[in-house]
Amino acid sequence: MTHFVTKFVTKKGLLRTVGSLLAAGLLSATLVAETAPAAAARHDNQITNTVTQKLAAKSQFRDVRFTVEDGIVTLTGTVDLYQRKLDAAKLARKTADVQGVRNLITVATPSVADEQLEQKLARKLTYVRSGYDSTFDYFALSVKDGVVMVEGQDRTGVGRDEALADIYNQPGVKDVVENISLEPVSLFDDGLRVRAARAIYRDPVLSKYAIDPARPIRIIVDNGHVTLYGSVINSMDKEVAGIRANQLFGAFSVENKLVVEKDSGQAGM
Repeated sequence: MTHFVTKFVTKKGLLRTVGSLLAAGLLSATLVAETAPAAAARHDNQITNTVTQKLAAKSQFRDVRFTVEDGIVTLTGTVDLYQRKLDAAKLARKTADVQGVRNLITVATPSVADEQLEQKLARKLTYVRSGYDSTFDYFALSVKDGVVMVEGQDRTGVGRDEALADIYNQPGVKDVVENISLEPVSLFDDGLRVRAARAIYRDPVLSKYAIDPARPIRIIVDNGHVTLYGSVINSMDKEVAGIRANQLFGAFSVENKLVVEKDSGQAGM
């Protein structure tokens, strides 16, 4: 009998233990469910306080508004430059516990005619990295209703960053669509770039372009494929540049996209 009672008590205790564990698990799950919204709300309040202080510290954001929900910051309001729209998003994104940023800020910049804005930006981009490696990058842009669409290729990324900075800080720019790629990095391509620049800019017919700081004949090399962009004075200069490029040792292909100035219809640099 004693043996039987002991076994019975043991099973009964086991049942009680299992029941206690199940109850504790349910209680824990309930507590987690109850505290999750509270924790999220606490984080949202902290984000709100921090972002409010950051925006208030900079006068350029005085007309920026925002809301926070589940760690997502939604920015609205207005700024006077496109760069400041980007800066406001960066400021919010660098706040602790922020999970994402929706940037709905409007750029309330003075209206500038598209053609006028395109001409101003084209001139600026023409002289990006002047005196450095501008020979080996190329940018083309167009403007529609204040929205700037810029594309091109850059060897190091420095020229791209400077070009975009010029666009972002230009009054009249309301939005930017950017498609600038970086050329592959290789000793082979670098050697081909140098040989192409020497062949073109040292040619007696084309040497006049060497004194122009804008470097109007741009040489893009991508895995051994050479493309000439930019503008020249006349058709003969375009033809000569193409001939010199096609004589390059190691070039897999050459595409001559030089534009004769009188035929130029798009801002390219």
